[in-house]
Amino acid sequence: MKLRHRALMAATPFVGLLAAPGLASAAEEFKPDEEFDISEPLIGPHLELFGIDFSLNKAVLYVILAGILTVLTLVLIARRMQARPNGRAQTVVEWAFEFVDSTIVKDNIDDRKTARFWFPFIATLFFFIWISNIIGYVPLPTNTHHTFNVLGADIPSFALYAATANISMPLILALVVWVSYNVVGIRRKGLVGYVKGLVPSGLPWWILPLMYPIEILSHFVRLISLSLRLYANILAGHLLILFMGGGLVVLLQPGLVGAGILGIATAAVGIVFFLFELTLVAVLQAFIFSTLTAIYIGGAVAEEH
Repeated sequence: MKLRHRALMAATPFVGLLAAPGLASAAEEFKPDEEFDISEPLIGPHLELFGIDFSLNKAVLYVILAGILTVLTLVLIARRMQARPNGRAQTVVEWAFEFVDSTIVKDNIDDRKTARFWFPFIATLFFFIWISNIIGYVPLPTNTHHTFNVLGADIPSFALYAATANISMPLILALVVWVSYNVVGIRRKGLVGYVKGLVPSGLPWWILPLMYPIEILSHFVRLISLSLRLYANILAGHLLILFMGGGLVVLLQPGLVGAGILGIATAAVGIVFFLFELTLVAVLQAFIFSTLTAIYIGGAVAEEH
């Protein structure tokens, strides 16, 4: 690809503001799915072990970044915590912890001992998903399909990506939650007691063969609902930003009159979507995932169905 096209693709959010000539060929080469392609490693060759790809692709990079930032943020702030808030950052963190503790954990887990025990796990889920969603809106050099040269080195173009926009990560988190609440339920009630508690007590015996398969299936469906809800919302948000930020103009450019005006309009909409996703959707999806986790754990240890 020519350097002109590489620069164009790297600056997709602004392509609609450019003149019409020259964009037709770019439209032919524009592939929106490249943002979510993780087949190419960012650094070094492909590393495989027992058929498993251990290459450092952008999905792995974003997971590592989210993990490091979560640990550093919470550890550094915890060390600076005092009896009285010493700044806005500490006040915000204390409010966030109180929000997770009371609104997410205690409101959904009636047993106080269980709530205290599972608070670190649920709080970690909340902050990890939140931070992972936020850094997904920070442009990083992760587009290996289009590079630019710096001192003789080919550097990937800047692009947006989110680890939670790959179904693998939400599914792994959902599996951890699913195993956790089932294990704690079995440990609390025993296997027989836990299975008996899947359906309400007092039901006639003849309806149990119908109820148990439905309840067991509903527990497996939770894996799908937890993972797909997070994945689909973040993926949809990134696609909207990608297309409204300029991708739509590139795709429609051949023969389009008034591309510049359309570019300005879609760029404005793209900024609105970007701010909406960054300020609301990122935290909302973390809240929903962690709240459902607390509900499932609370239901697993509750005496009544």
